[in-house]
Amino acid sequence: MLEHLFGSTTRVKLLQRFLNNPEQPYYLRELARAIHVQLNSVRREVANLESIGIISPMLSPSVLPGSKEAAKPARKVRVRKQLKKFYLANSSFLLYPELKALLVKAQLLVEQKLIERIKNIASVQLLVLTGMFVGLEGFSTDLLLVGTVNRKRLARLMGQFERELDHPINYTVMTVAEFRYRHNITDKFLYTILENKKIVVIDRLRHGIR
Repeated sequence: MLEHLFGSTTRVKLLQRFLNNPEQPYYLRELARAIHVQLNSVRREVANLESIGIISPMLSPSVLPGSKEAAKPARKVRVRKQLKKFYLANSSFLLYPELKALLVKAQLLVEQKLIERIKNIASVQLLVLTGMFVGLEGFSTDLLLVGTVNRKRLARLMGQFERELDHPINYTVMTVAEFRYRHNITDKFLYTILENKKIVVIDRLRHGIR
């Protein structure tokens, strides 16, 4: 959807990468690897975003003023390597809040599409979105599915949406019997999910999960 609005899939992927990680600096080759796009395309779109003011160039984080590396004497070849050009989201950009809000709304549409696709390939008794879907980066899982599903089809589906979201999706699948067993023994992994921030999409197990 966003590629139609912005005119370039690469541009959308870069916006997602920068705006979803506003404090993370990136260099060109790193971006190309992360979003699986050719370096020349990334270089061209980064130049466009920089000219607009959405992103800003910066020194390598290791040689920023006040850093430990900046205080160390180094050979010329080492300094040249450290001065690699990095780019960072420009939170002072006039339309920064609007762009962030647009990406959030676009992600909501993707999430809705993901939920519908899961319903089509699985008999779902419980579906919980957590982790990246609710802003808990590095959480133990992003999606909990309890029910019956063809795991190969689910893996392919998740791969498609990982590419669309430009973010890995860690998901957990349990049978109803496994869920009930884990629930009864107060399984740490399960209760970490149930007691943290989450969106309960489907709950047919009647465990009162909120």
